[in-house]
Amino acid sequence: MKSQILQTLAALALIATSATAQDNPMENHTASYIAMPAAEGQSEAFAEFLAGAAPIVRDTEPGTVLWFALQANDTLAIFDIFADEEARNAHFSGAVAAALNQNSDTLVDGGWDEGVVANINNSDVLSVKAPVDLTTATTATYIKLEAAPGKGRELAALLTAAGPIVADTEPMTLFWAALQIDENNFAIFDIFADDAGREAHFAGQVAGLLNERASELVSGGWDDGVVANVRNFDILAAK
Repeated sequence: MKSQILQTLAALALIATSATAQDNPMENHTASYIAMPAAEGQSEAFAEFLAGAAPIVRDTEPGTVLWFALQANDTLAIFDIFADEEARNAHFSGAVAAALNQNSDTLVDGGWDEGVVANINNSDVLSVKAPVDLTTATTATYIKLEAAPGKGRELAALLTAAGPIVADTEPMTLFWAALQIDENNFAIFDIFADDAGREAHFAGQVAGLLNERASELVSGGWDDGVVANVRNFDILAAK
């Protein structure tokens, strides 16, 4: 395992120093992640609302490239990727956002301002494995990462270089994205057909590399900075 990690480190160094080594298929794309607590007794109704929103996104938001409605117990979430900032603005002024605003006092703990808007995390897409077989996806993971002091650029470089490795070595990872929220905060979002796909991902090269470098690059290291921030979800609906 150690030799595999060292080989991956060498490959990453080569990729990271070459501006043309790999193209990001979602270059200049942006993303948003919103985790929202359901109001008391409203988890099922909130889940039905989000599942029903998927056809509206498909029909009315051409700039929303990907959209996922997610659930983990009483937490509902939306993750989406946009072609550009204009498309994100169109999404937040669109029919689904308007309907969520109208129903948020009933469905969301904290309502629109405290339960939705306050939980929006916008980011830029650093690198992806392009989506495949999305109709088979059932489960997703979101992990927020804070760079260790002075290590934001190095963590960004690692995550940027990781996309092609996921694409080449993880057939059970149906989609993977590395995201940059600001100069010190990052995230990873990925989806799988089942738990076996997730387990294969966390046993893969990129997870091994991040584990190896976490004490240096991630605030809190592997256990407190990565594992403690893993959020797993069921996928309710997708565009």
